[in-house]
Amino acid sequence: MKLAILETGRPPGDLEARFGDYSAMFGHMLGDRFEIATFDVAAGHLPADPADHHAYLITGSPAGVYDPLPWIAPLLDFIRRAKDSKMVGICFGHQAMAEALGGRVEKSDKGWGAGLQKYSVVRPEPWMDGEQAIAIPASHQDQVIVQPPETEVVVTSNFTPYAGLAWTGRPAISFQFHPEFSAEFAKALIRERFDRVPDPAAAIASLNAPNDSALVATWIRRFLTETKE
Repeated sequence: MKLAILETGRPPGDLEARFGDYSAMFGHMLGDRFEIATFDVAAGHLPADPADHHAYLITGSPAGVYDPLPWIAPLLDFIRRAKDSKMVGICFGHQAMAEALGGRVEKSDKGWGAGLQKYSVVRPEPWMDGEQAIAIPASHQDQVIVQPPETEVVVTSNFTPYAGLAWTGRPAISFQFHPEFSAEFAKALIRERFDRVPDPAAAIASLNAPNDSALVATWIRRFLTETKE
């Protein structure tokens, strides 16, 4: 399968040198069943035609979808145009898909969600295996606050009500959390943001517990390769 990773940000500080970029993390997470091309969206690069790839995955970013950056509007337009291609959004990608398709994203007054976060699975999907709850690393302050039309909430928490969405009018899913993050990378990212994340030591310690990143990676692989459009 031809998969385009739309890279909307890079790890801060020396984390890219230590852990690789986000495209590499997703490539490792997804395995070798995909022919992956990466586009540096923040540098202004997008596929010329949505039909050029079977599927798209939009990464996380330090930017907000509401920021006046020159690459955000073209990305949102591309998301709208790529209605026939499978699409997965993670963190900023989740927010960008929601904003492009009729939802709304804001910097949440709840503050940061960081460390290992727990979510309830509230709607079973064909690419799941009947799970009722998951625990996944997260790192965000922005949130989807208005649910986009033609979506179902599949994963939720009190802190993040719209943590996972499945679109009903197009082959698309998105998640606020980060299945591509290793526990060590998630810890290092919190250390980079130590002065911004509330109780960073507790957030780092939470990542010592088991997580369900491999499970969610299986969800995404199954959605991309097995479900019908």
